[in-house]
Amino acid sequence: MAYPRQLLDLPRLLFSVAFIALISLACFWVVQPFILGFAWASMVVIATWPLLIKVQHILWGRRSLAVVVMTILLLLLFVLPISFLISSVINNSGPLLSWATQPNRMTLPSMHWLHDLPLVGHGLYAGWQNMLSGGGAVLMSKVQPYIGQSATWLLAQVAQVGSFLIHCALMLLFSILLYMRGEQVGMAVRHFAIRLGSARGDASVLLAAQAIRAVALGVVLTAIVQAVLGGIGLAVAGISFATILTIVMFILCIAQLGPLLVLIPAMIWLYWSGENTLGTLLLVWSCVVATMDNFLRPIFIRMGADLPVLLVLCGVIGGLLAFGMIGLFIGPVVLAVSYRLLFAWVHEAPTPGEIHNPEKHLRDIP
Repeated sequence: MAYPRQLLDLPRLLFSVAFIALISLACFWVVQPFILGFAWASMVVIATWPLLIKVQHILWGRRSLAVVVMTILLLLLFVLPISFLISSVINNSGPLLSWATQPNRMTLPSMHWLHDLPLVGHGLYAGWQNMLSGGGAVLMSKVQPYIGQSATWLLAQVAQVGSFLIHCALMLLFSILLYMRGEQVGMAVRHFAIRLGSARGDASVLLAAQAIRAVALGVVLTAIVQAVLGGIGLAVAGISFATILTIVMFILCIAQLGPLLVLIPAMIWLYWSGENTLGTLLLVWSCVVATMDNFLRPIFIRMGADLPVLLVLCGVIGGLLAFGMIGLFIGPVVLAVSYRLLFAWVHEAPTPGEIHNPEKHLRDIP
């Protein structure tokens, strides 16, 4: 018996798709102010979830007490130090901007101390003077406007204190909620992933959590420790703008470039100024700070997730340009999660033997 063919109701299909698209856009519009705060809180909660469970066991199995302890830890160890750093940058931004933007304020030094170097000192000093007389001042005058613009842009990003504090408050609020209902939220995410991709979807969620924990513990926490200790060394040595240089060290440590790019010029400045004792103390302290990541990162990363340096660097720069200061944390996480998922997907590709026998490969796919 031949059944009549049902005609496609094209207007109904178009209106359905348009309605779903409008609802999706409206939902995104409503939750858009909370996305960064929720993403930041998710990263923090995933990274510190094992610590929450240990604290809960210590506090007689009471989740509420463990959440209170974790919230206090987030305030003391994370939110307050960063807020203090940013407020200090704003307070000291006036002299820095006037130094970086006014013409004829930046000149190349004469380097008279090169004479004291044995064997090669006279030749180095003569070569340096020849470069200065041959256009060194002209070069600095050309570079000066770009340095001023860069400093102004960086301080403008840091100066968004209101937005940053709002995101900090949202991060704390969402962290408390996720700490309280973490198991339920995790199961909901895994169920949604299973509906989308079956077993591969569930594995993707676990890989994403592993990548987030690797970035948060192995990259961000190590960078915070190195930057804070390096900043203490700069402050004790009497280096100007120690707070701003601490933030620069934090960015460099996240990008896996290390704190020496800031500490070495500071040591050179101290020796050049005649502060040999402080310069030697900073040299010893810099050696300790620069080598801390060799044993801190293996301690913080328990799962052995290695991430490419270029990936982390792109995440830091792109996150800073896209989201401001919060992008320093979110940018590397986004790229790390995408990298791990793409890496796992690529390694599911069939081997050359399976390509010649596609039936076997299809049977092996769950």
